[in-house]
Amino acid sequence: MSGGVPSLLRGLRRGMAKLPGLGMARVPDAPAQPVRDPWPGDPSRGAALMKGEFELAGGTASLRLGGFASLNAPPLLMAALHGFVWLRDLRALGTDGARMRARALVAEWIAAGSTLPPIAERPDVTGSRIAAWLGHYDFFAASADDGFRQRLMARLVADARELAASLPTEELDGRALTAVKGLVAAAVALPDHTAFMARAQKVLPQEIGRQILADGTHCERSPAQQLAVLQDLTEMRSLLQAGQVNPPAVLPMAIEKVGLALRMMRHGDGGLALFNGTRDEAPALIELVLTQAGRTGRAPSALNDGGFHRLQAGRSLLIMDCGPPPPPKLDRFSHAGTLSFELSIGRERLIVNCGAMPAAEQAWRDAARSTAAHSTLIIADTNSAELREQDLGRRPEAVEVSRQEARGAHWLDASHDGWMRPFRAVHRRRLYMSESGEDIRGEDAVEAESGQPFVVRFHLHPNVDANLQQDGEAVLLRLTSGAFWRLRAEGAKITLEESIYLAGPEPRRAEQVVLTGYMDGPQQVNWGIAKVG
Repeated sequence: MSGGVPSLLRGLRRGMAKLPGLGMARVPDAPAQPVRDPWPGDPSRGAALMKGEFELAGGTASLRLGGFASLNAPPLLMAALHGFVWLRDLRALGTDGARMRARALVAEWIAAGSTLPPIAERPDVTGSRIAAWLGHYDFFAASADDGFRQRLMARLVADARELAASLPTEELDGRALTAVKGLVAAAVALPDHTAFMARAQKVLPQEIGRQILADGTHCERSPAQQLAVLQDLTEMRSLLQAGQVNPPAVLPMAIEKVGLALRMMRHGDGGLALFNGTRDEAPALIELVLTQAGRTGRAPSALNDGGFHRLQAGRSLLIMDCGPPPPPKLDRFSHAGTLSFELSIGRERLIVNCGAMPAAEQAWRDAARSTAAHSTLIIADTNSAELREQDLGRRPEAVEVSRQEARGAHWLDASHDGWMRPFRAVHRRRLYMSESGEDIRGEDAVEAESGQPFVVRFHLHPNVDANLQQDGEAVLLRLTSGAFWRLRAEGAKITLEESIYLAGPEPRRAEQVVLTGYMDGPQQVNWGIAKVG
């Protein structure tokens, strides 16, 4: 019974918030305080929007005038469409046509009213929409006629009232911070509604305490979400400063910790490691977000609470996922990639995971989330965690890791029990990186009562050229820069197979080195990656 009380109270507050005139200040003619969206848009996406084409995270949808009420797309796409973040892409295009298209789409959305789907009223979607409308008010609304601006402001006030009544939201992940951000934006732009700021100031510290782990990792364990959360937190700090409101003490501390953790998740090219729903993000955007966050110091070598480890020596940088998936209700982006790693040499990526397509159709989402799409070991073609439509079922529970460093060299020893239930098996991975970074060795072992069929995969970045050597015992890898590396293995058959890279704007052909273990032999493969010349 007690678990249902908060949701019951929220329902009552939301119902009261919808009552016309109840404790409602006058709807203003315009925002009292300008709100600025601080992030750059993409003019090419803006041009696509002018044609009615919307693309996000591997998914596409049609966004044409007259089609808002009938939109049908995967949940992530639907949330983005009704959250209006894409207004920044039309702003980046910057033409009068883009301005008029933005205005027409907002007008159509407001007119659709009760025909809109329930996801349009979800707190995070509402918060995103409020921040987007206010952040782009000067772009699409300031020069509009009085009638449009009155309808816009009335809807903003109504949405903000309902949002305040909905918080804290039942969404336990990063979406809750997006909801709070929307309320902070409304509180700054509509200062006559004093309840908005009071509610936001009460809920924000709670969400920070619940979502940000002690080492700064966001609870969803996704580098992409780490970036999104840092964007939301820095936006809220700027909004509060613009409204001359002292931020809660936990906010600047959280920004610093989250920024440090984000730095740890970056490769040498400035992009993010491809774990748990992460795709190629523009390094320029990541740098901008970190700059907005402020000085955050040097990236740590380990996030012990988040479960990520970073081995760096010479020009080599290896990032490995050594943590269990997040608990239920925080695992919407989780992959079955425990103990997978990525390796970059300088600004070039060598070994990667396949990426993610979280807004694509289910078959593509699952393919990218599977263990086989990660640079790790897999037993009997069975995922190390059970993939469900929006979360995980069975998953690794005991993930152990130990680390040592001496004279610039690194040793990492990790294991997980994701296959304990189906096979009574544990995967153990040991890694070594020399002080020069030019000698990387690994051992993958299956600890089980009986022999299991297993393979170890190393997905190569599409820019890597790979050739199986004549003796069949090694693969020669050439980077775009012309540098050569050799991957050798003992205790397994080594082959070169097709792969696919799903982290960019379009899927790209790639290759993977596959080490096939012997079920009736040692349940262990030793391998090494060394620079040639």
